[in-house]
Amino acid sequence: MITADTAFGVDCAPEDVLTVDPVDLAEKWTRRAEGMSPLLMALATAGVDGYPRVRHVLLTEIAGGALYFHTDSRSDKVAELTAAPRACLSIPWPADSRQLCVVGDVRGADDAELRSAYDARSRYLKLLAWLNDAEHAGLPPTVRHERWADFDAGHPSLEPPPTWTGFAVIPREFTFWRGDPDGPSQRVRFRRATPCEEWNAQILPG
Repeated sequence: MITADTAFGVDCAPEDVLTVDPVDLAEKWTRRAEGMSPLLMALATAGVDGYPRVRHVLLTEIAGGALYFHTDSRSDKVAELTAAPRACLSIPWPADSRQLCVVGDVRGADDAELRSAYDARSRYLKLLAWLNDAEHAGLPPTVRHERWADFDAGHPSLEPPPTWTGFAVIPREFTFWRGDPDGPSQRVRFRRATPCEEWNAQILPG
């Protein structure tokens, strides 16, 4: 099996690309962002009205074959995922001419993972989890800033708020897109019906 380190290289043969473990390759692509800003990804859900919804969230980690993100339990996305626990994720790397799309089933994160994810957040994101609510959103900017500063000063140590929640997306499909400045772009799609099955890979036009 070809490794994720050499997959999608200039000299990589198409038949070799099809033998890559897509989870390993996804981890490799996302590790390129380590030490930079948190990795932003588009999250698409089915709205309760039947229309699709998309917004951007932070990718917390890839662990145990699942992609994790965290949010406020009062948000629309939580209601949508509760009603229809399926999602699509898209992560672009424009400078590298790469994009990763993931389709999968969604489950809630367990308590240990929720705590670990919160502890790893920056101070700003920890405060945001407490103060990013409807009450504060409707206040004038000066009042919002004053309340933020007061809360920050009064809480040197922060626990996760009661509304802190998170989800794991268990992939059923990975699509890796790679541009080529000297020729056509290319996609490689990996699919499986259940987590116990082997991945089926297919090379597609870009």
